[in-house]
Amino acid sequence: MKDPRPLLSLDEALALLVAGSTPYAITQTEVVSTFEALGRVLAADVLSGLNVPPEDNTSMDGYVLRAADVPVAGTVLPVSQRIPAGHIGQALLPGTAARIFTGGQVPAGGDAVVMQEQCTAVAGDGLGRVQVNTLPTAGQWIRRRGEDVQQGAAVLQRGQRLSPQALGLAASVGAATLTVLRRPRLALFSTGDELQNPGEVLRPGAIYNSNRYTLRALAQAAGCEVIDLGIVGDTLAATRAALREAASLSDLIVTCGGVSVGEEDHLKPAARAEGELDDWQIAMKPGKPLAFGRVRRAGPGGGAALLVGLPGNPVSAFITFLLAVGPVLRVIQGMDSASPAGLSMRADFDWPRPDRRREFLRVQLNTEGGLSLFANQSSGVLTSAVWADGLVDNPGAQAIARGDTVRFLPLALLVSR
Repeated sequence: MKDPRPLLSLDEALALLVAGSTPYAITQTEVVSTFEALGRVLAADVLSGLNVPPEDNTSMDGYVLRAADVPVAGTVLPVSQRIPAGHIGQALLPGTAARIFTGGQVPAGGDAVVMQEQCTAVAGDGLGRVQVNTLPTAGQWIRRRGEDVQQGAAVLQRGQRLSPQALGLAASVGAATLTVLRRPRLALFSTGDELQNPGEVLRPGAIYNSNRYTLRALAQAAGCEVIDLGIVGDTLAATRAALREAASLSDLIVTCGGVSVGEEDHLKPAARAEGELDDWQIAMKPGKPLAFGRVRRAGPGGGAALLVGLPGNPVSAFITFLLAVGPVLRVIQGMDSASPAGLSMRADFDWPRPDRRREFLRVQLNTEGGLSLFANQSSGVLTSAVWADGLVDNPGAQAIARGDTVRFLPLALLVSR
């Protein structure tokens, strides 16, 4: 049966998702150890209470000296002191050099470091002497005080998802704890009498519920606390009961299946009975059917949980989570919801018969610096999503010829945003 509803563009759908999600932004915060903050979203700027580095230091093992004391290559200077990292030396005496090690604080009077490979140690009294075999320049191999971070600067911003390198930066300014938003609570269930869980013996006509594993992992990668409600049978009563339970436990409900036009698709009437629902057809491939709405919460406090209903085909569910659920999660965490800019890449394939809808083609980076296409672009072929490095975002009705420039969306970027 042909669906008579008009198609929304993906951009139109995203605008509606963002507008509908904004009032549901999470405001509750908690303080967590910086050790445990990976993937969390900052609720407050991180300000530096110190300069990084705190003082001038050397980026090389070698000798610190005054550049003016080495007028010609081969000059020999007495070594007056030894400065390991973590130790503070004495002011450098004119006409001398100090042995210094990476990270060591540059003593007063020193203005250049010569790496040890360009020096020759000469035996002598005390710490001996050093022959400097190159002409130094003032400032060389010295990391200046505050070169990385100035005291008082905001090194990380509110609304930023914390990456491994961001945690290292927070630690570098002494932040042992961070104020973050509480994790979004995402309730997940799949609908369909044909679904079974891995580990069970498949009955005739059944399939394993791969979407449960894909979507749960995507939600976890997005920083969510996942409430997994498993498989819900194909009845209106079961679907309504699952929606009520999910709403009581979560900020966002994500369902898989039941958003098409079949007689056994019960999500839409169930969601309308328990709240409200917009039932969309999106001009994208894969992932045409999409539902967005709210499910009322019973009891004190009331309110509602957001609901996104995804299509049931494995690749459709995967891609629509990335492109539709991802922005909703970013909005409710106070993050930038804009789509990634993508990369301009060379297509090393032909796509002569494009769909009229906007297509997201599974591709892989190849050794020639271009993109190769997975042979089977069906929405049911999950191997394409495992093989792929990313998606080509192809406008509707646009053929691609080998050598054309296309817009490439790396999966690593989409999954981790």
